[in-house]
Amino acid sequence: MKLSEIQEILKATVLTGEEHLAKTVAAGGGADLMDDVLSAVAEGGALLTGLTTEKVLRTAKIAGVTVIVFVRGKEPSDSVLELAKSYSLPVMTTKYSLFVACGRLYMNGLRGMDGSW
Repeated sequence: MKLSEIQEILKATVLTGEEHLAKTVAAGGGADLMDDVLSAVAEGGALLTGLTTEKVLRTAKIAGVTVIVFVRGKEPSDSVLELAKSYSLPVMTTKYSLFVACGRLYMNGLRGMDGSW
């Protein structure tokens, strides 16, 4: 699924990385525990989270995440956005809850990070 499709499905606002909207992700998942992200097959995936800290970006970078979507309308600080830019990591925000955002992506064909449909 293209990042532009994720943006459309989630009615998301792109905060950084608009030039990367043509990239694709193979899977997605939601987590607020960064240990869960590291233990999942996150490479090339979309990470949906309610956390807006620099730790989320650092974890995503290590795990090879392609895009981060902050849920519940959360807006990260300028320092988080600057770090995302330095990593060339697209970041979006959506008004949907974590549960609803993941469900909308799943209903539109994005599989889970564990490979499940």
